[in-house]
Amino acid sequence: MFPMLTGFISHGQQTIRATRYIGQGFIITLSHTNHLPITIHYPYEKSNTSERFRGRIHFEFDKCIACEVCVRVCPIDLPLVDWRFEKDIKRKQLLNYSIDFGVCIFCGNYVEFTRQRFLSALYSIVEKMP
Repeated sequence: MFPMLTGFISHGQQTIRATRYIGQGFIITLSHTNHLPITIHYPYEKSNTSERFRGRIHFEFDKCIACEVCVRVCPIDLPLVDWRFEKDIKRKQLLNYSIDFGVCIFCGNYVEFTRQRFLSALYSIVEKMP
């Protein structure tokens, strides 16, 4: 056949194929318009979490004794504990405690091993802080 004619036919086939794909995408979009949003019950009903959900970390600065157990049990050595030894009271004085939540894997090891329970996991997705 002529090269121009075969090019025209393949162009037509590509156009038909593209139109079919666009139509399929449009049909999928229309099929999802009947569904209600998932968050429609949010303010009134809390969502259920799985048993293995760890929650976010709640830290109480006043209870921390700077023992650094949380750093030792953390699989990625994430908590940064800054402290100094106070000679007059013969104890460590906590200066700063920080966790980078962008890197944290929320393993929950800290809950079991901290003696003073200054770290705890809040097992709800959204909760107003006191």
